[in-house]
Amino acid sequence: MDEKYLKLFEEITSAISETVIDKKIGIAFSGGVDSTLIAKICKEMNYDIVLLTIGFAQSHDILFAQEVNEQLNYSHHILEIDSKDFPSIPTMINEKIKTDNLSWNENCIAFYYVSKLAKSLGISTVVTANGIDELFCGYNAYRDAFLGGESKIIEVMDAKLDNELKMMKAVNMIASEFGVSILQPLLSKDFIDYAKNVPITEKITDSEDLYRKHMIRKLARQVNVPEVSYNKRKKALQYGSKIHKTLLKTR
Repeated sequence: MDEKYLKLFEEITSAISETVIDKKIGIAFSGGVDSTLIAKICKEMNYDIVLLTIGFAQSHDILFAQEVNEQLNYSHHILEIDSKDFPSIPTMINEKIKTDNLSWNENCIAFYYVSKLAKSLGISTVVTANGIDELFCGYNAYRDAFLGGESKIIEVMDAKLDNELKMMKAVNMIASEFGVSILQPLLSKDFIDYAKNVPITEKITDSEDLYRKHMIRKLARQVNVPEVSYNKRKKALQYGSKIHKTLLKTR
């Protein structure tokens, strides 16, 4: 492994070991490169991991997570969202987090179901890959920012990080209803400080870059994440689970 990828690997493992105390943990799992990389590394660190996938029946995340785990063969549990019961959940969550931010509401809904699934399995700690998209230019907003130069990309990154850190507090308020804690090792201060110093060229190549997160994808390849995962373009949780589509229908 090249030195820069070894450094990234070590920074991720350090962030996990300093953040995740429980040995039995759930991994919020979509099959995408971020969650699969975190699952793979946690497994290698001898955590007792269970992959947790939520979504409506036949949603992208459920089907893709199953496809990826055919190669990983980890313990994997799926919660299919019941469309009949769903309409009451967004209302309940919106009353608790009190914001009209659609992304916050959708993520809290998603993690409501992740936490419900975790509790049913006796799991009190769920680890996520949140932070990778913010720190390694995973969002399309970074393509839009690219022509503005590195200062514009950093400006977007800071705003994305600030939003994510605040949003995950709301997510944890919802998860606490189930006695579950949602941990984001890659949003720790030390990992953020490291990742912000990784050259932008390792993250995004130009304004037409549809894949981005190149350093993450290359590390994933080196630690034997399935190719179907590390070559997959990003699909956000609220879209892959069909929560976004269903929520708009209920409004």
